[in-house]
Formats: sequence, C-alpha cells, structure tokens
Amino acid sequence: MPSIHDSAEFSRVLKIEECRERVVKMTFLIFALSLAALLIAARFFTLAAEQVGRKLGLSPLVTGLVIVAIGTSLPELAASVSAARSSQSELISGNLIGSSLSNILLVLGLTALMATRRIDLGDHYLYIDLHFLIATAWIVFVSFYDGKATFGETQVGLVVYLVYLFYLLTATQGNVTELSEKPPGIWNRWAWLVFLLMASGFVIDYSSRAAIESLVKIAQAIGVAPAVVSMTLLSLGTTLPEAVVSILAARRGKAELAVGNILGSCIFNGLAIPGIITWLSPITVPSELIGFSLPVYGSAVLFFYLLTQDKKISPYEGAVLVLMYLLFLGKVAHVI
Repeated sequence: MPSIHDSAEFSRVLKIEECRERVVKMTFLIFALSLAALLIAARFFTLAAEQVGRKLGLSPLVTGLVIVAIGTSLPELAASVSAARSSQSELISGNLIGSSLSNILLVLGLTALMATRRIDLGDHYLYIDLHFLIATAWIVFVSFYDGKATFGETQVGLVVYLVYLFYLLTATQGNVTELSEKPPGIWNRWAWLVFLLMASGFVIDYSSRAAIESLVKIAQAIGVAPAVVSMTLLSLGTTLPEAVVSILAARRGKAELAVGNILGSCIFNGLAIPGIITWLSPITVPSELIGFSLPVYGSAVLFFYLLTQDKKISPYEGAVLVLMYLLFLGKVAHVI
C-alpha cells in the first residue's frame, strides 16, 4: 500500500509536470504571436518601402526586384539577425535550410496544385533562375558542411547574389514582381511613410527577438535541438509570405510569376542572408543538420532542377513535392 510520503511525492511531481505543460503552451503562444507580429510588420514595411521607391522616382523594375523580392524574405533575415545578436547562430542555419526546403517542396508544390492550369516555365529569365538556384545550393553545401560558415565563405555567396541581382536588373524586361496598386490619401505623405517604416522596423526587431527567445525555450522544454525546431516551426512560419503570395497568384492564373518569386527568395536566403549575418558572427551548423537536412536540401534542389527540364510543372508533380516535404518533416519530427 503506497505510503503518505509516496503520495505526496507523486502529487509534487504531477504539479511540476502540469506547470511545465502550462509553460510550454504559453511559450508556444508567445512564439505564435511574435511570428504573427513579425509577418504583419514585414508586410507594412514592404508596402511603405514600395511607396518610398515610387516617390524617389525608382523604376518599377528596381522597386519590384529589390524592394518586393527582398521584402518577402524579410522575416527570415530579421530572425537570422536576432539569432546572431543572441549568440544562437545554430538557429540561423536551421532556419535557412528549412525555409529553402519549405519553399522548394511545400510552397512550390502547393502552387502547382492550386494553379488553374499547368505551369509553363517559358520565360528565359526564369530558366536562368534555376541555374542560380543550383549554384546557391552548391555554395550553401560547401560553406555549411564543415559545421561553420565563415565570413570569407559567405562573402563569395554575397558576391554571387550581387551578380544575380545585376543580371535581373539588366536582362529582365518587364517580367518583374507586380507592385501593389498605388494607394490614395495618407500613403502619399512622407511623414506617414517615415513613421510606418520606423514603427514597423521596431516591431520587426522586437518580434524577431521574442520569436527567437521563445523558440529556444520551446526546444529546451521538449528536449529537441534548437536548430531542428528552427528548421521546422520557424522556417514554416517565415515562409508564410511566399506561400500566401504564391498561392494567390496561382489562383489568379499567374503561377509562373509565383514560381519566379519563390526561386528568387530561395536564392536570397541562401546567398544574401549568410553574407549579411557573418558580418555579425559566424554561422554554426549543428551535426543534426549536416548529417540529414543539408543533404536533403541539396537533393531537393537537384530534383526540382531535373523536374523542370521540360519547363513545365504539373499538378501531379506538385503533389510529389508536397509529399516529399511531409516525409522530410515527419523524419525530422520523429513521427515516421
């Protein structure tokens, strides 16, 4: 028969476990709210930056390729900067690899499934993007495979991204990201635009730091490596802008534009973000990513490249991409 002492010990352990569950739930809530604030603030920042570009007389080409394209990757960049400032650089590699995988497999797959017709990659610039995507994957693999991406390694990638940007600005004629409609009223006032840029920038900084802090606590609470949680929860959250924009474009019959935006985001994530982050600190790549996720990332890019050699993506191929991502996610989460 259990003693009073055993019953008291059991009650104490039960209360500790209940407290732990409440803390985990609260931390998940904080992470979700921080991520939502980050995405909303990034959207307002991008909209304000578009209008500043218009008022400064920048061409739609420059505004579309630079401001809008980079704006969709702003959550990944903000989260990576916050992780570097918090000495959590292993979260950066997880977020970058996870974001690229979710873009290539999940978002592109959903875009193909949701498109009103088969996606034809007939535009020359889009086919060139595939070559730059292969180069991006190669540079990321070489930089990450030894467990640390250094300043010199990532600056090579940053130079390649500048070459890619120069190519877009000089070779692309009219095939650019569509800008939002010119808004009336208050959006044309300099004071409002400056305030919006400053306010959304503050929210981006604060929410990204809160998201990183809560992510580390979640990893500690569930006993999983922070890089793995970053590669799943954080990367899925930060790719929401690409997912929403791409699926809406697919439903409007403009899936080719969506695919171009996704590829551009993957190239920016793999080349520009590491090049920017290593000005703050080197990027640590945990062994959990090197042994499985990094090879999966490289093979996913190669598979997508081979899949699109006919310059077409069918809904059936989109379904294959989504299933591949679900398999990867299941393996990482240890549910398969």
